[in-house]
Amino acid sequence: MYNPKSLKAEEFIDHQEILDTLAYADEHKDDLELVDQLLEKAAQLKGLTHREASVLLSCSNPEKNEKMYALAEQIKKDFYGNRIVLFAPLYLSNYCINGCTYCPYHQKNKHIARKKLTQEEVRQEVIALQDMGHKRLAIEAGEDPKNNPIEYILECIDTIYSIHHKNGAIRRVNVNIAATTVENYRKLKEAGIGTYILFQETYHKESYEKLHPTGPKHDYAYHTEAMDRAMEGGIDDVGLGVLFGLEMYRYEFAGLLMHAEHLEAVHGVGPHTISVPRIKHADDIDPSAFDNGIDDETFAKICALIRICVPYTGMIISTRESQSVREKVIRLGVSQISGASRTSVGGYTEEERPADTEQFDVSDQRTLDEVVKWLMDMGYIPSFCTACYREGRTGDRFMSLCKSGQIQNCCHPNALMTLKEYLMDYASEETKAVGEALIQAELQNIPKDRVREICRDHLEKISRGIRDFRF
Repeated sequence: MYNPKSLKAEEFIDHQEILDTLAYADEHKDDLELVDQLLEKAAQLKGLTHREASVLLSCSNPEKNEKMYALAEQIKKDFYGNRIVLFAPLYLSNYCINGCTYCPYHQKNKHIARKKLTQEEVRQEVIALQDMGHKRLAIEAGEDPKNNPIEYILECIDTIYSIHHKNGAIRRVNVNIAATTVENYRKLKEAGIGTYILFQETYHKESYEKLHPTGPKHDYAYHTEAMDRAMEGGIDDVGLGVLFGLEMYRYEFAGLLMHAEHLEAVHGVGPHTISVPRIKHADDIDPSAFDNGIDDETFAKICALIRICVPYTGMIISTRESQSVREKVIRLGVSQISGASRTSVGGYTEEERPADTEQFDVSDQRTLDEVVKWLMDMGYIPSFCTACYREGRTGDRFMSLCKSGQIQNCCHPNALMTLKEYLMDYASEETKAVGEALIQAELQNIPKDRVREICRDHLEKISRGIRDFRF
């Protein structure tokens, strides 16, 4: 029986409720009066339910779809302005005991080179990332209690935070590791992580179990209930995501929104982020083997509707997607992107991009400097800000500021100051010229005189070599 307040996976992601939702959407997808009512409701910035959202996803009317895109763009501006946060993944180890059929790290893949970073290798990877200008990382590791125990992950986090090279510093470490215990989540919280991220892969239980035939990840309930254990362990910022292409996208979309509704109902805090990866080619993985792939237009609509339905969440898109796809969905709701990513263990210290240990093929292979300039050329502010996490603006505190729109009073000037740091320390001359002009123009968009003057003062100090100011 469907119950968003339940702590049992099969009750807050109820299979029959999703089937009923899809049937309702099919029945009402051409009800343009209802579609207009839902768009009017969404314009109040309070979001939509999974059932309401599913109607919009099923609607194929071109005029209404354009309205959805326009609304998504407006909601994105209302909550996140024109800022785009940048981060990079850091792969620590590809040892894994699971049998996931869509991931080259699966245990039966005998020809992939297995690698686990030593602490010195972690240090070298982090220095390479700092030398690009990154301030925020998402660490990744396969599930292997022997090779990648929680103690190893904690040691790596400690190493990452300890490295200060020239003007470089990683100020926030997000963690994307397998579902674990409340006790281990507590340890991650104590280690000072930012967001705990875990992709569901698929919310369809029967498909989930087939796609994960062996290993601890086979346990659907344990995996799906991980966010509740993370919250219990004190981690108040969690990130959801499905791997689009494994199951029918309308089913996944409904399940994803139901999970967000569940977190809100139980913990009073919805997902800090939602990621939207699509399955891609990798070492021994052929994406065409999964017959549920979605085209770029459907993908863009999903991104727009997530922004409309969960307006407060940060939306993440990785370098799995091409420059052109990223360009489209940034406008429709994405607020965080990776840049210059390497999805292999030890990849950042390699001169040539290594392919033998990549988790997936990277579509957008530009340098961080190229990505920064590209964003600015489109009118966005590339942000390396980590202030909310470091100021304790997490969980319900962040959500209340975000939902009220007040968070922009901090985020906009913080974005300008972290961009200034990047320009001073890492940017090419061409990127620096574009960035300096952008900062001067954006200063005028800070509404409060006092905040604008403080920001201007901090920017001047940054130009003289002082670092790490934040509101």
